[in-house]
Amino acid sequence: MPTLQTEHDTPPSVSLAAAFWFWLKLGLISFGGPAGQISIMHQELVERRRWISERRFLHALNYCMLLPGPEAQQLAIYIGWLLHRTWGGVIAGVLFVLPSLFILIGLSWVYIAFGDQPLVAGIFYGIKPAVTAIVVQAALRIGARALKNRWLWAIAAASFVAIFALHLPFPLIVLGAALLGYLGGRLLPAQFSVGGGQAPANTSFGPALIDDHTPTPDHARFRVSRLVLIVTAGALLWLLPMGLLIGLYGWDGTLTQMAWFFTKAALLTFGGAYAVLPYVYQGAIGHYGWLTPTQMIDGLALGETTPGPLIMVVAFVGFIGAYVQQVFGAEQAFLAGAVAASLVSWFTFLPSFLFILAGGPLVESTHNQLKFTAPLTGITAAVVGVILNLALFFGYHVLWPEGFAGRFDGPSALIAVAAGVALLRYKRGVIEVLVVCALAGLLVHWRAL
Repeated sequence: MPTLQTEHDTPPSVSLAAAFWFWLKLGLISFGGPAGQISIMHQELVERRRWISERRFLHALNYCMLLPGPEAQQLAIYIGWLLHRTWGGVIAGVLFVLPSLFILIGLSWVYIAFGDQPLVAGIFYGIKPAVTAIVVQAALRIGARALKNRWLWAIAAASFVAIFALHLPFPLIVLGAALLGYLGGRLLPAQFSVGGGQAPANTSFGPALIDDHTPTPDHARFRVSRLVLIVTAGALLWLLPMGLLIGLYGWDGTLTQMAWFFTKAALLTFGGAYAVLPYVYQGAIGHYGWLTPTQMIDGLALGETTPGPLIMVVAFVGFIGAYVQQVFGAEQAFLAGAVAASLVSWFTFLPSFLFILAGGPLVESTHNQLKFTAPLTGITAAVVGVILNLALFFGYHVLWPEGFAGRFDGPSALIAVAAGVALLRYKRGVIEVLVVCALAGLLVHWRAL
């Protein structure tokens, strides 16, 4: 929440150094998947620091929702780019995933080298229900901001039914919501403008550095020459390491195939990691045999309970695949795993930087034009329904780990309820809740041994 002494004043400009430390902090605390990460960014950047206004934040978020790739990381790149040009975007995007990469390399090594660890299992047991509560909190927060009238509520409800009951692919839901938003903007412009025809929220966060009517900075204006430069740089950043891998290991080499496979995966991640997990599962296990189904499930648990985007599970896949296949020989198994994890992360996240740095100027030119914003308003409403589905997905797997036919996990339910009360009723911080729930998980797990 904004402080009383500064709520009517424009915040002071932010140096690149100050932004660096903030993005590093965000990379270390960005738990809870995209919903939780976006919620944290909204609290920090819109409500507390006021680096960007609510409308500009949601406009950037809507664009990121349209793209393949991790939308929370792309949102960080977008805001970093707006504030501090290209280097600001690069720093924000890199620091969003770098802590998670290092953590996952370490945990993957412990996992494959030492087997099941009671300490880690207990921590996971407590964190999973907490993550479920965090996702529910994020759905409520985003819904409160986005669903301002019955038309937007209807879109959210329809998107939930589409993904939960009809199992429609997320890209189709996005296209349908965008079409409804476009039609709504033509037929009911007041209902599909920013704010949905309602009065602004009672809580005012005060003026922001990048406010609703702040002119687009010069570096964010569209130029053909800049677009060509970014596309060329992106192509070289992909071609040079790929060419090096082909030269060293050939096209059929394990590292080369990982680079190619995760390049394709990066372009299929519409709707976040869960949309692409079946593709990764089938390819990494069925086609390449890099890891077993059990290892994939354990890797997903690691991805869910570490900071950073959930698609960082690709680092686990790369590490295990290169470690087990001894790409660098038996004596260099850890090095092979670490190199593979870094490599697949490079090819997975490179497109996200290009999408934002190349497309951002076009998006900035549309933030006050209803014909562009109305479809994105429809998409935001649809995303609320999708996040609710994700919360139910988490809840099912946490509370009924063996399926509905199996036992109901009472301790996990108690931890989830306690986390929800702490977050929603007492407004406790995400990290604080995660730490307490992890300790509770350790207690329950050790008593069960």
